[in-house]
Amino acid sequence: MNVLKFGGTSVGSAKHINQVISILNTYSKQDKVICVVSAVGGITDKLLKAGEFAQQKDISYIKIFENITDTHHNILSALIPKENEHVFAYINKKLEELKSLLDGIFLINEVSPKTSDKLLSFGELLSSYIIAQTMISRGLDCVRKNSQDLIVTNATFTKAEVNYELTNKTIQAYFSQAKEQITILPGFISKSDTGEITTLGRGGSDFTAAIVAAALKVERLEIWTDVSGMYTTNPKLVKQAFPIQHLSYQEAMELSHFGAKVLYPPTVQPVLDLNIPIYIKNTLEPQADGTKISLDANGNGNPIKGITNINNIALLTLQGNGMVGIPGFSKRLFETLAQEKINIIFITQASSEHSICFGVDINDSLKAKAVIDTTFENEISLHKIDPIIVETDLSIIAIVGDNMKNHQGISGRMFSTLGKNNINIRAIAQGASERNISAVISEKDVKKALNALHERFFEVKTKQLNVFITGVGNVGERLVEQIKQQRKYLKEQLKINLKVVGLSNSRMMIFDDGGLSLKDWKSDLSSGEPASLEGFLQRAKDLNLRNSIFVDVTASEAVSNLYTDYLKQSIAVVACNKIACSSNFENYNELKYLSRKYNAPFLFETNVGAGLPIIDTLGHLITSGDNITSIQAVLSGSLNFVFNNFDDSTNFHDVVKQAQKEGYTEPDPRIDLSGVDVARKILILARESGTEMNLDDIENDSFLTHNNLNSVSVEDFYTSLQKDEAHFQQLYAKARAKGCQLKYVAEFNKGKAKVGLKEIPQGHPFYNLEGKDNIVMYYTQRYPEQPMIIKGAGAGADVTASGLFADIIRIRNK
Repeated sequence: MNVLKFGGTSVGSAKHINQVISILNTYSKQDKVICVVSAVGGITDKLLKAGEFAQQKDISYIKIFENITDTHHNILSALIPKENEHVFAYINKKLEELKSLLDGIFLINEVSPKTSDKLLSFGELLSSYIIAQTMISRGLDCVRKNSQDLIVTNATFTKAEVNYELTNKTIQAYFSQAKEQITILPGFISKSDTGEITTLGRGGSDFTAAIVAAALKVERLEIWTDVSGMYTTNPKLVKQAFPIQHLSYQEAMELSHFGAKVLYPPTVQPVLDLNIPIYIKNTLEPQADGTKISLDANGNGNPIKGITNINNIALLTLQGNGMVGIPGFSKRLFETLAQEKINIIFITQASSEHSICFGVDINDSLKAKAVIDTTFENEISLHKIDPIIVETDLSIIAIVGDNMKNHQGISGRMFSTLGKNNINIRAIAQGASERNISAVISEKDVKKALNALHERFFEVKTKQLNVFITGVGNVGERLVEQIKQQRKYLKEQLKINLKVVGLSNSRMMIFDDGGLSLKDWKSDLSSGEPASLEGFLQRAKDLNLRNSIFVDVTASEAVSNLYTDYLKQSIAVVACNKIACSSNFENYNELKYLSRKYNAPFLFETNVGAGLPIIDTLGHLITSGDNITSIQAVLSGSLNFVFNNFDDSTNFHDVVKQAQKEGYTEPDPRIDLSGVDVARKILILARESGTEMNLDDIENDSFLTHNNLNSVSVEDFYTSLQKDEAHFQQLYAKARAKGCQLKYVAEFNKGKAKVGLKEIPQGHPFYNLEGKDNIVMYYTQRYPEQPMIIKGAGAGADVTASGLFADIIRIRNK
């Protein structure tokens, strides 16, 4: 004999009920079937609401009743379109009884526990009758048996206690005589030994099924719902969650207690006592394996079986010096809460005995504070203890697994993962069995915590990076296209799931926490929402995604001023914008400090040399214990392009125009040609080598004329270049006469830095530097005579984008 239970979502519509009937028909061909059904999805809540309105003298209860009526009429009409008069007659009779009960509540404006049980019993009585009659109308060998005739309880209304001796005898007697192949039972409802209608409390339909399965000692109990078993975590919050194949009873109990809604722990105790396995199955996907819950569950080698959470938690703390070494405080505290029927969800106590911390449902928090403050009124007045402290907007997260006790370091991995994602832990609890490690965190961090922990314990081969990009002009566009092109490779080869979740230009911005498709990202962006720097930051904070990375592909000081806000949210920053790292030293140092404090990488490789690993190499030298003695470099791809293309057959104005057209200079070429850009770059290298320095400390020997430097606009600057052509030709002729090449060189030596145009002789490493290439020579204690040289393209949208891309990938390993 098989015992199957179908929940509210499984019987929530005519379509779903047809699926239930199909499953029952298949099972009945093999053996007899007992099917326990819940009320139609949502009906129990509506019955409660109708009763509440009626009690409050609010005639809105009539509208809810009408909605309940329509729901059942529509389902019945769809399931039995013809010859349904006798079914409608019964249903309408029950609905009339329901209406009379609600009218009575309205008149006396009171809902006693006894009346509440009678009110809620209508849901299961109606659904079970409709399902049974539908099956009979289709020729199936089916009968509906009222569970109230089988399950005997005491008179503790709303959560009656079962008399197992009488109940088991009644169930066994009935089914020993039952001839029908399929028996439909309404779940949740029962009767007291005096004949009063009672209910079995939360999870009552599961309880009904477990009671029947245990009484008949069946081989298995199947609970059918709208998901394919119990998941590794909440699939609505973590898209990578997957069904758990096998759980022990204790693991299932822990997961269910901490928020996994598929099962309610107390209800399955009858089958647990007899070691009857439970199978969680999906009504809409009956072929799926689902989850098996039994005495032992060896699993797949992962000691963690699931991660779960409870929201709407309040954390209460009783503390004071007067508690230390004094027995009885805990007893009085918990007795007070028990007397008020306040359930404690979480407990932890400091070994100093200075404080006791416990979690309750948010709805019980004010009541708990009031009764505890009253109980300890004398101690509070004598300042032996403090008034109870209440913290709200919290959640409990827990990792669960029977075998955690046999594996070292699990709690360390859990807490380090939360810490790396800037998730503050308010309290921790772990039982001696080590089956559950729980932590209290802010409710706003739950999604991030579940995703981060799931990735840590269940997706160790793949790490997800969530990227927010501001600035999708020339370089930004290339970066987005590179990410789009390489996503598949990153996932398959490097196990990186890189998602662009936010994009912004100066006008519009778009977001998708599941990752933008990037297929038509330009079109999507054009129809996004109005952009703002603060708005972009706020959305990144609100989404609160793990492994978040902000990428600045602008030259905006306003954007760079927001780096501190991103880092304080543990959002990594990748920047090709040089303003922050070349600003005053205190700001640069603060950014570095925040990066360390909040475990949020701050990478800016493209600040110097586009995609060349100049800063990365410098960092490795310093980390390995080497000391930088001097740096010589050509750091401007734009200036190198200009002087490599300028000679006596060209004019300086046209070459600079060409450089701007090909994207080698900033929109305002004065930034490049004034040497300020190169000064910023050598400043960054000096700082990264350990020297405290500001931009004003760098000697800038400009090759531009007074007119060039004092131009008031870009147009005026170009005009001045034409007027001063003779000056530039003279510079060229002087160098050529010596057999030299003109290069704009940055130097750092003995704590001093300078930039300026130099005549480079043949044989020097800078002499044959072509096109837009950069070159850096590091002289160190280990490289005193032959420097370490880094050379390559130092400008251009593609190489700059690739440098940003490389920084994003580096974060995966940090």
